[in-house]
Amino acid sequence: MARFMYIARDSQGKKVTGIEEGTSEEELIGRLQNMDLTVISIMSAGKVDLNKAMGEVSGRPRFALKRHLGVNANDLVLFCRQLATLLGSGVTILASLETIAKQVTSTRLYGVIKDLQKEMEQGLSFHETLEKHKDIFSELWINLVESGEASGNLAVVLDRLAMYLERNAEFRRKLISALIYPAILLAGSLGALLFLTIKIVPTFAEVFRGFNLDLPMPTQVLMTVSEFIRKFIILIIAAVIVAIYLFRKYIQTREGQRQWEHFLFKLPVFGDFFRALCVERFSSEMSTLVESGVPILYSLEITEKSVGSVILGEIVHQIKEDVRAGKSLSTPMEQSQFFEPMVVQMVTIGEEIGELSQMFKRINAFYQEYVGTFLTRILTLFEPIMLIFMGLVVGLMVVGMFLPIFQMTKIGGT
Repeated sequence: MARFMYIARDSQGKKVTGIEEGTSEEELIGRLQNMDLTVISIMSAGKVDLNKAMGEVSGRPRFALKRHLGVNANDLVLFCRQLATLLGSGVTILASLETIAKQVTSTRLYGVIKDLQKEMEQGLSFHETLEKHKDIFSELWINLVESGEASGNLAVVLDRLAMYLERNAEFRRKLISALIYPAILLAGSLGALLFLTIKIVPTFAEVFRGFNLDLPMPTQVLMTVSEFIRKFIILIIAAVIVAIYLFRKYIQTREGQRQWEHFLFKLPVFGDFFRALCVERFSSEMSTLVESGVPILYSLEITEKSVGSVILGEIVHQIKEDVRAGKSLSTPMEQSQFFEPMVVQMVTIGEEIGELSQMFKRINAFYQEYVGTFLTRILTLFEPIMLIFMGLVVGLMVVGMFLPIFQMTKIGGT
């Protein structure tokens, strides 16, 4: 006999939860229905006991939570998933927020959830309360929730939003994981070069000065560079920090970001990669919005604001205006020349057969696979290229330091 945890409602609409044994889910559902209970959710309870299970259902954590101040992507994914699950189980939105607040690990998100509760108690709708916290909840969040409230399918919409956030979080984790090793290798290589330049080269320079040798050109260049770096190391670091700060400030402006994106898209080899990242984001958001029942014009308007690219945002704006004028979605996409012919063809087919959201899902899956494959290949080449580069640089430094020694050896031999 297996054990199952269930959530149901009695004839008065009161929620009933518990754990029962049964031969199968179907057998238990039949038994609960005979008891005039309407089953909302049922899941395998495994070997957990009733007190633990009820603690999880009621939102009481079974372990001490590690608190942190900010709100990261994982916090939002978990919040959305929990809210979708609770609403789908028939729990009211205020009760759901109260339950989630007991388990949230972000101090800031806890305060935001409490604000959402207070504002809803004052008569605001859920999406209106989210609008007051745009620094945490994106346009996609707000507009999807508004669509779910208008259609009466908020739990379904939140479930799709949670799946979208989970896909994005997993994709981001893969990108970061792929970049950690080359970042460590690059930092280690630069550190080793800096150590050789600041510590080892000056030691050899003192020895050479004691012999009053006529140093060869490679050695003179090496010693000059080493002396310059040692003398102005603080200024160099400060200049790099200031340059990075000014650059980040500039690309935060609309024109700066547009120029930066133009540069990235025109890069050989990597230009297609950055374009693919944009199309992946576009297709992911469009599939979620269209599948949630958001009208195509409204979906394009939301995507325009949240796609994360100035250039693609302007293209989406033009696509939206063309669709508003009566054109099909695929026609302005093709005219923009930003999307590959495969994407345009799939959108065309999706429009013809009425499966646009599914086509966007397939486009998204293709580009996620493309980005993953591209990173794997590039990072496979990165290690030997970095090793060759380090070998050449260290080799030139060694030659520069040992040429005077060979010269001294010849003088001593004569």
